[in-house]
Amino acid sequence: MVSEHLSLTPLQQQQVNQFDQPAHEVRRLVAEAVGTFLLVIVAAGATVVDAITNGAIGRGASVVAPGLMVTAVVLFMGANSGAHLNPVVTIAFAIRTDFQWRRAPGYAFAQIVGSVAAVAVLRLTFGDSTRLGVTAPGVGFSAWQALVVEALLTFGLVSVVLGAASGAQNIGALSAIAAGAYVMLAGLWASPVSGASMNPARSIGPALVSGNLSDLWIYLVGPIIGMLLACAVAQILRGPGGGAASSKAAQGTLSDFSPD
Repeated sequence: MVSEHLSLTPLQQQQVNQFDQPAHEVRRLVAEAVGTFLLVIVAAGATVVDAITNGAIGRGASVVAPGLMVTAVVLFMGANSGAHLNPVVTIAFAIRTDFQWRRAPGYAFAQIVGSVAAVAVLRLTFGDSTRLGVTAPGVGFSAWQALVVEALLTFGLVSVVLGAASGAQNIGALSAIAAGAYVMLAGLWASPVSGASMNPARSIGPALVSGNLSDLWIYLVGPIIGMLLACAVAQILRGPGGGAASSKAAQGTLSDFSPD
């Protein structure tokens, strides 16, 4: 966290130092909870409304909408927390030393809280007659096939996130478009197999609120495997993490916050 702040003015450095105090961690956690809430309200909500309206949403819109939401959320709150929105992204940044391990549990908890809250709102609004966006293997596909697909999809997603955040290819605001586009592309080809979750928090929320936990293991194990593979490939392609650009991307750009 030190190297990326060397070019700041004294006032900016004071602002960053204040934001880095543990007392202000709540800002990051609220940002992660709100961002994940918005992502899940769209991802799970699309399937809920599609079921209620007998297919008015359609698969194309159901997978495009979460990708667009990812782009929007990263753009509007990435400066607050890095806009991880996904526990495996948080862990990947920590493995790459771009993010502090001590913050990872809080981020993961906030993401899960945001997901559960989103599905609770869907249940209160539309009832529990639908599956509430539960991710499960598609008809005709096995748990093993869904597991492999989730691992592959998450490998690609985390690779895109880490690559876009790296110093070699830091693309700033365009990284939001890269992540959102990947989510859409993954869903377009793979959602019939596994639901294209790529995100344990996105799957945990519907599973907990609906009480349907039978397939949840797929959406925990698969993304973890994919994330670890992505970190291994990043090590080969770019060496150790921890650079100024990738640390900023993982933790947010904090210098715009004024002291309390």
